[in-house]
Amino acid sequence: MPHQTSAPETFHRQMKMVNLPGGLFRMGSDHHYPEEAPAHMVHVDPFAIDETPVTNDQFARFVAETGYVTQAEIAPRPEDYPGALPEYLKPGSAVFVPPDAPVPLGAPLPWWRYVVGACWRQPYGPASSIEGLGDHPVVQVTHADAAAYAAWAGKALPTEAEWEFAARGGLEGADYAWGDNLTLGGRHMANTWQGQFPTENLEEDGYARTSPVRAFPPNGYGLFDMIGNVWEWTEDWYVSRHASDANKPCCAPRNPRSVDRAGSIDPADPAQIPRKVLKGGSHLCAPSYCQRYRPAARQPEAIDTATTHIGFRCVLRG
Repeated sequence: MPHQTSAPETFHRQMKMVNLPGGLFRMGSDHHYPEEAPAHMVHVDPFAIDETPVTNDQFARFVAETGYVTQAEIAPRPEDYPGALPEYLKPGSAVFVPPDAPVPLGAPLPWWRYVVGACWRQPYGPASSIEGLGDHPVVQVTHADAAAYAAWAGKALPTEAEWEFAARGGLEGADYAWGDNLTLGGRHMANTWQGQFPTENLEEDGYARTSPVRAFPPNGYGLFDMIGNVWEWTEDWYVSRHASDANKPCCAPRNPRSVDRAGSIDPADPAQIPRKVLKGGSHLCAPSYCQRYRPAARQPEAIDTATTHIGFRCVLRG
């Protein structure tokens, strides 16, 4: 891997990465959500990937050295969000707030609340902080925030194929990163939701929100938190189904502002914000609602969105 100079060498020594050989693997699934299909063979070149999601401590180092200000800390411009209510034009971001009583699980999603003042330093709002959470994944970061960190560190965000190759840990076609059963011998293998979402979290895995990045066993490649804890940004634009041949450059997803692709943007979104692919699921994924704590699972997310359950990790290409 090339030697990096864009951040101090001591910082890079703290950022452990795992070298992966690349190769041909079966990406996607024909047995779960429709956007995961079709399962198809994809080749990825050798690359290295962060052993864990980027943590609060690591992101704080980036902010301290660059003065970077995340999007959640900047007031949205009215011209970018026509028709937005005034309370949504203040710095803040989306926070998960469990409803007091059962609610329908379809859209709109009443468990999300825009909280003024929520950002990576205070992920649940002004009364919260990341004190004592230095080894938890940073959250409340948009795609641009994640990309800025990656560029500072001399790295990049993974493609969806790189991310899924890494998450599988060498297990061809397994439902989970550790096999075909959600738990192993009754042990939870990732930080997900147990109980009736979104009102009842039994915390059988030990955590109600994020967890330290090495709290659960690594996958077959020695990577932690590829499943659960936080969703992770990738570099790919979202399309509603996989291309039939992802190895052709012509078929790689492009910015939906320049290409009309079904599923790329939400017709109900007046701002028409493009979406990137999220991978891995989060601590809010439950068997009763979002069964996306699997390598093949994928979800679109608006590139300007920051929430309490989205983070990222980086890659180096040789």
